[in-house]
Amino acid sequence: MDKYDQQLLQLIYMFNSSAMQGLGKVANPTGKVTRNLEYVSQSIELMEMLNVKTKGNVAEDIEKMITQMISELKSNYVDEQSKLAEDNHKEDLKAKKKKSSNKNTKNK
Repeated sequence: MDKYDQQLLQLIYMFNSSAMQGLGKVANPTGKVTRNLEYVSQSIELMEMLNVKTKGNVAEDIEKMITQMISELKSNYVDEQSKLAEDNHKEDLKAKKKKSSNKNTKNK
């Protein structure tokens, strides 16, 4: 593996690691676990662009590794979007229930 292949892999690993932090799968450097799905989406897009632009210019095993990382991130991204939608739905239901409860209390 030449120097540029190593640097490309290092760049891809950096994107992958920070995307995993954005998914809330890994703690950030401060030790906090947070979710930033917009950032993850951008990271996936950048990794896809690199994959397209380097196609045929890197070893097949590197292409496979990049493709596998992108696939894993996309799968986790979809899972986290679903969790977020579910959490938002639960919060909406709680808010409606609380609002309804407050109306019933005022009418008494």
